[in-house]
Amino acid sequence: MSKSNKVNIGIDGYQRATSQDLEISQNVAEVFSTPAGQAVSKYLRSITIEMVHGSNVTAEELRHIEGQRYIVALIEARINHAHRSKNK
Repeated sequence: MSKSNKVNIGIDGYQRATSQDLEISQNVAEVFSTPAGQAVSKYLRSITIEMVHGSNVTAEELRHIEGQRYIVALIEARINHAHRSKNK
């Protein structure tokens, strides 16, 4: 398969052009690069990824929590993708 015909699956699992995927990552990184953006990122991480829930959490609550964690992890993955792309 030639490079022009190669299918690109983005970080979020959606098919799009490599350039468009990189642009999304760069935009996300830009938004979270300011002091306010970094503070928001830290806050979101503290209430999602770093939060520990007890054994009494319901299946519905767990699904909701994991969805929140997924979004925050996706934001962090986009930021890392943008930074890695700059270093190439």
